[in-house]
Amino acid sequence: MVGLMTTFAVIETGAKQYKVAAGDVIKIELLPEALTEGDAVVFDKVLLVDSGSDTKVGDPYVSGAKVEGKLVREGRGKKIEILRRKPKSNWMRRQGHRQPFMEVEITKVA
Repeated sequence: MVGLMTTFAVIETGAKQYKVAAGDVIKIELLPEALTEGDAVVFDKVLLVDSGSDTKVGDPYVSGAKVEGKLVREGRGKKIEILRRKPKSNWMRRQGHRQPFMEVEITKVA
């Protein structure tokens, strides 16, 4: 295999799993702590770390492993529209939703 292998990790946050490497920008669910743009974010629920030659798999988490990042922005996604309708009775209910998210840039996989 030709090319440079980068270290990557699989982290768990917001009941979802993400494969990340240094320099990646990911959209995640809102974190419970109050953060502002530029704040450091540490993910300690690391499921797998791969350095190209060595792979560590957690049971369920890899002990001592962590992934560091910084908060790029906080926002809300595109609006989705929920429409419920019953035919022949002229009944309709319309509702909209915008899912909040945090955009995090991964700075270090350790």
